Amino acid sequence: MTIISTPRLKLREFATSDAPFILELLNEEGFLRFIGDKGVRSPADAREYILKGPIDSYRRYGFGLYLASLLDGTPIGICGLVKRATLPDVDVGFAFLTLHWSKGYASEAAAAVMEHGRHVLGLGRIVAITALENQGSMAVIGKIGLQLERRVTLVEGGPELNLYGPAPHAPGG
Repeated sequence: MTIISTPRLKLREFATSDAPFILELLNEEGFLRFIGDKGVRSPADAREYILKGPIDSYRRYGFGLYLASLLDGTPIGICGLVKRATLPDVDVGFAFLTLHWSKGYASEAAAAVMEHGRHVLGLGRIVAITALENQGSMAVIGKIGLQLERRVTLVEGGPELNLYGPAPHAPGG
């Protein structure tokens, strides 16, 4: 079932049958470099990732990461909302297969997810986080109206990350 539609994409909840796509995405060099190694090395690992990540999040919070596909159903990435124990706010997250970078898909999906979060789910504040060197994601985050607030660490001893939040409203705006 499609949760969000854009002019070029459909975003839907994950199913365990999406394991082959997750296995491919989570082992791409860009994902490993900028997001991290999730230890997904087999179809069984990918099914477990889907069950314990997105599907558990749908059950617990009513939202999560969605599979982003072209209108013909070809999966190209993930985009959605994540509630982390170590952040007070929900964050928008995204990752796309390298083949689909620099085509505007991440910006299109992330903007639609932000709109969905605010207007359908009623979330007040949505943030984003990136690795310090992830220029591509920083550009997407700027395009969806978030700006750098501060640096954070999600887990003790973990890497420092950039945290982006909504731009403050102008006086009288």
